[in-house]
Amino acid sequence: MERIKMFNDNFQNFKVYQIPHAQLIIADPPYNLGKNAYASNPAWYKDGDNKNGESELAGKEFFDTDKDFRPAEFMHFCSQMLVKEPKNGVTDEEIESETDEKKPRQKSKAPCMIIFCAFEQLQYYIELGQRYGFMHYIPLVFRKNFSAQVLKANMKIVGCCEYGLVLYKDKLPKFNNHGNMIMNCFDWPRDTDTPKIHPTQKPVRLLERLIEIFTDPNDVIIDPTAGSGSSLLAAAHLGRKAYGFEIKKDFFKAAQEKIMPLTRLRQTSIFDNSEV
Repeated sequence: MERIKMFNDNFQNFKVYQIPHAQLIIADPPYNLGKNAYASNPAWYKDGDNKNGESELAGKEFFDTDKDFRPAEFMHFCSQMLVKEPKNGVTDEEIESETDEKKPRQKSKAPCMIIFCAFEQLQYYIELGQRYGFMHYIPLVFRKNFSAQVLKANMKIVGCCEYGLVLYKDKLPKFNNHGNMIMNCFDWPRDTDTPKIHPTQKPVRLLERLIEIFTDPNDVIIDPTAGSGSSLLAAAHLGRKAYGFEIKKDFFKAAQEKIMPLTRLRQTSIFDNSEV
């Protein structure tokens, strides 16, 4: 099988494709925003100016499959498709009880998943994850230097952050910090290099950073809601194997034409500048 592959299908049909289990599942599932998807975004109005009246995007969904997304089925898929945790992994409780006299432990090989979600969805996904065996989590905050809520800027404090979770079962996941302290608040870099084909497309540079923290070269990554395929591109840059599912034909076609050809290119590591 190809190292990087995207399927125009629902992730629930994964058995047909015989893809391997993943070290990391990374996903940006639909937020179920419905007809308020563009909300206070300038795109609601013609040329971004409310004086010009509403644009064709006013009162529209990002995509018509948004309302059909079933989070429980998504979480069930993720629980099935991660590699098994090693028996000699380390738990949070063991870390807390360690003393300085203990010898350095071996590097963990346990898997995890990363999910992007709205702030209001954090607790829901924490609880849903626990139902499917993901008993532990690390909240993530992604800080932007801009806000999409510009139409509310003169009325209230506007949001400039996106949110996410690292979910894992029992053992702490594989962790590549290269001697650095990695905190749970990340800068959100603007991505002007990657073709923009999806309204909620994530920056490749940010995805690279997350992927490199929790995986090694040749590890497998799965994105069940791949959208533009930017996560697959980030994985390719870092020498990982990656498989994605995208149900919408127009996004899949655009990804095949504009993103997937770029997965054949290589890029230096964002940590040590060595070629992967």
